[in-house]
Amino acid sequence: MPVSAALSLTGVTLEYPDGEGTLKALDNVSLHVPAGRILSLTGPSGSGKSSLLAVSATLIRPTAGRVEVAGVDTSTLDDAGRTTLRRGKVGLIFQQPNLLPSLTAAEQLIITDRLRGVHASASAARAMELLDLVGLASAANKRPHQLSGGQRQRVNIARALMGSPALMLVDEPTAALDHERSESIVKLLVQLTREFGFGTVMVTHDTDFVPLTDAVAVMRDGCLSAGVMTPAAAQGYGLHR
Repeated sequence: MPVSAALSLTGVTLEYPDGEGTLKALDNVSLHVPAGRILSLTGPSGSGKSSLLAVSATLIRPTAGRVEVAGVDTSTLDDAGRTTLRRGKVGLIFQQPNLLPSLTAAEQLIITDRLRGVHASASAARAMELLDLVGLASAANKRPHQLSGGQRQRVNIARALMGSPALMLVDEPTAALDHERSESIVKLLVQLTREFGFGTVMVTHDTDFVPLTDAVAVMRDGCLSAGVMTPAAAQGYGLHR
């Protein structure tokens, strides 16, 4: 896999027990996400989008196929190794920010670094830098109930950046936001993807903002295909029209 790839899935299949048979959540999925690019992932509920994110984040081992994150073949790692890789190389942004109600915006970021063993003073400086980057420097000492939905999602994004990830996985970041705030969040994700040079996969049902991203892929019944993009772009992401 080229060094510039943030994520590479090759022939990934994921099966779950389903009664006396099995359910194929992912069916021979291949995907290449270059560093510095953002891919929109769309498709109906139950099509496999969340399974793709979970496998990419090394939260679930696939039944078959290979998952590489920032050049690391995750099949060679044990559970501890995958946890270390995830903490250092993968940023996760969920639909709900899930902020701790007793912590300020800055503390939400600082606490994540404690899991990595980073010194508190370095974490505090980094947290303020990232909150400023997402436009929330003035809200650093506010708690979640004092922030709007859009501001809470920005804290969520800043928190995911604390580990300097190579790969950002985003699950429905605009689901609870109005159109204006949704657009600002997607534009921010595009900006950060470019600025930090990580690769981003954004699951979304909101197709209004898909044109803001570099490419779109569609999940259906566990299979992945290219959406609205040129054949050359589809080839760059390892997709098929």
